[in-house]
Amino acid sequence: MKPKHKRLLFILGSLIVMGAAASAILYSFRDNMVFFYTPSQLKDKRVEADFKSDRPLRIGGLVKKGSIHNLPDGGIRFTVTDLTAEMPVIYHGMVPSLFRDGQGVVAQGTLDGKGGLTAESILAKHDENYMPRDVVDALKKSGEWKDGESYGKGKAK
Repeated sequence: MKPKHKRLLFILGSLIVMGAAASAILYSFRDNMVFFYTPSQLKDKRVEADFKSDRPLRIGGLVKKGSIHNLPDGGIRFTVTDLTAEMPVIYHGMVPSLFRDGQGVVAQGTLDGKGGLTAESILAKHDENYMPRDVVDALKKSGEWKDGESYGKGKAK
């Protein structure tokens, strides 16, 4: 075999090995992916046939004004809204100090089968500059986006 053919075989073999390694890495990440939705997107997504309701997911939006309630067993119940759709959330754990009505929030957990989310963690955002792009787009689409304003003082429902 000529050296030219040996080099070609080595390069092809290397590409096959690298492709198999990349496939194995991506396959292992498949189970650890957490999808992000706004309440409107999740409402539409839940009716699709291939939607898996037992997968962990993140939902982001604003904490609806007046929706925060303490539960007798130490948790809280609140509603996440993108001003188009809403999603009730139940969370047991330490609440971030920035968590309050009208502020941006991202909750990670699983759907509870009753139309809500049971959160394992919540992240409170101190202003709209740190909101996920999908939430900002949903606020702009609903006409509620105000540049430079806090949503705790705006028209958030």
